[in-house]
Amino acid sequence: MTERIIAVDRIENIISVFGSFDQNVRLIESELNVTVTDRDSELRISGEAENVLQAEKAVNGLLALAAKGESIDSQNVRYILKLVQEGKEAEIGALAGDVVCVTSKGKPVKAKTLGQKTYCEAIKNNTITLGIGPAGTGKTYLAVAEAVAAFRAKEVNRIILTRPAVEAGERLGFLPGDMQSKVDPYLRPLYDALFDMFGAETYNKYLERGNIEVAPLAYMRGRTLDDSFIILDEAQNTSREQMKMFLTRMGFGSKMVITGDITQIDLPGDKPSGLKEAMRVLEGIEDIAICRLTSADVVRHVLVQRIIEAYEKRADKPAPKATGTVHKTFRRKDTDARHSGIQR
Repeated sequence: MTERIIAVDRIENIISVFGSFDQNVRLIESELNVTVTDRDSELRISGEAENVLQAEKAVNGLLALAAKGESIDSQNVRYILKLVQEGKEAEIGALAGDVVCVTSKGKPVKAKTLGQKTYCEAIKNNTITLGIGPAGTGKTYLAVAEAVAAFRAKEVNRIILTRPAVEAGERLGFLPGDMQSKVDPYLRPLYDALFDMFGAETYNKYLERGNIEVAPLAYMRGRTLDDSFIILDEAQNTSREQMKMFLTRMGFGSKMVITGDITQIDLPGDKPSGLKEAMRVLEGIEDIAICRLTSADVVRHVLVQRIIEAYEKRADKPAPKATGTVHKTFRRKDTDARHSGIQR
């Protein structure tokens, strides 16, 4: 049994690290099989030597984030534990990043993982950014936040959000209403992000003025988009021709972000994804960044991360081969009928 003591200057940081009803510390204790107690502005960690060392690194990282004013929740704790177990504890301080944008309710939007931080920096520093990753990694939300930040800073005059109108494995048939009503269901995630950033009233004001445009990808053909922040969402469902068409809409003073998950392609099997081809074609071109997010960057419910990891492991395993011999019996109806005495 080993014990390590961490001296803490401010009691507020201890409260932040422990979390509501000590849920953060309980998570550390269960994950590393250690005991964490606080006494007289000191944190005491006891358990097996190796586990105590990892817990000490994690707690020090959390205290450093708390000292910089970062809020600590179970998601932060799980991610920091993962960094410590991978020997990346020196990078924990980088998580205290700048605020990308503030929502209409005053909530700051920040990168929550190292992958997200790299993604946001790529958007700021490049004209075209491809954000590739599984569901829940914040690809679309952070891109919209960066677009709103650029719009508020008057770096662009318009925000244009688009995505291909491809059904996710279902045939919805004919939808009622006018053209806008028909395409709205496909664009709902983009509306939700904009409502969160601007608020419904401000969003509608900018929409009427033409400062915000949300439209299906087919509407982009034949246009040149100047002084705009353009986001193509669900790009894995674009064809080669659609992706080339979209990329060539780039005008002066504009910035593009292309997001997608190449594990969730809803195109017919014989139709290649334009996003997968773009990743190969655009690799290494100046002023174009390709950011690959992973399951470690998932910021939704912890089960989402586990589900993605389970599918990734399953995909890595070869499909089981069929064993044994399959015997087929071929019977002629006419022969059966004669033998049974039935007249045909």
